[in-house]
Amino acid sequence: MAFEHRYRRMAQFAETDLAGIVHFSQYLRYAEEAEHAFLRSAGLRVHSRADESAYGFPRIGVRFEYRRPLRFEDEFEVHIWLHRKGSSTLTYQFTISNGDEVAARGEMQAICCRRTAENKLEVIPLPKDFAEKLEEAPHPPLVFRER
Repeated sequence: MAFEHRYRRMAQFAETDLAGIVHFSQYLRYAEEAEHAFLRSAGLRVHSRADESAYGFPRIGVRFEYRRPLRFEDEFEVHIWLHRKGSSTLTYQFTISNGDEVAARGEMQAICCRRTAENKLEVIPLPKDFAEKLEEAPHPPLVFRER
């Protein structure tokens, strides 16, 4: 069973501001890319294409702590793990690191849904393959700074 994944990437010029610093919004994109790579590594998909059993995982919560900037052409790693698996939800925690330094860390929660005939989202239980192939990581939970 899968519970974590490491995803390597390089910061691209289009993701930066004029000073060459990665824009804060890109960090969520990096975490989501790592989530998709994690699911693919377990033989899963974040979105199905089947008509009757179509499902997706919209976000219902995100939390980030930014620690240091990433810059154009920095190579970094996103370490993502499944922190909590509910009956319909997946909660991931992750760190984004450049070498030994953590640039950001956070948590995102997604809920399994399908579109109804009325074009509304309906919460559904995790598909069987998700429940069978994913397990909660044995890592201690991240402790976030108080505001």
